Amino acid sequence: MSMQGWDITPSGVQSVTSLVGDAMDDVAKSVKSYGTHVQSAASSAGTISGMYCGTAPTGPIGVALALFVEKTATDVLFLGARAAKSVNGAREATAYYVAGDLDIAATVAHNALAAPVVKLPKPDGSQGGKK
Repeated sequence: MSMQGWDITPSGVQSVTSLVGDAMDDVAKSVKSYGTHVQSAASSAGTISGMYCGTAPTGPIGVALALFVEKTATDVLFLGARAAKSVNGAREATAYYVAGDLDIAATVAHNALAAPVVKLPKPDGSQGGKK
């Protein structure tokens, strides 16, 4: 594998990866906001039960929202992991390219194309939950 014939401008790579990093930060803020808003919507959706004491029971809309979040959580996390892997791979490959090691640069660039492995946090907050 070789990058011969490629014409890389390191400052261009830095500029683009910096912009992607900024966009990733914006996406992370939006995902956090999304989680807060879904939680609020689920608790505000109400129930179909009568009077209750203590914590309000979860209604059908709240349950549906919780299921939606559960089923899409891995996809949402994958977006950030994919972007981070691409940015880091581009930066690392460019560094090898600048150093003149075209074979390692090509290998790093190729490895960055592989899909990242995303695991949801366990209920206790530690890493390594279901995939």
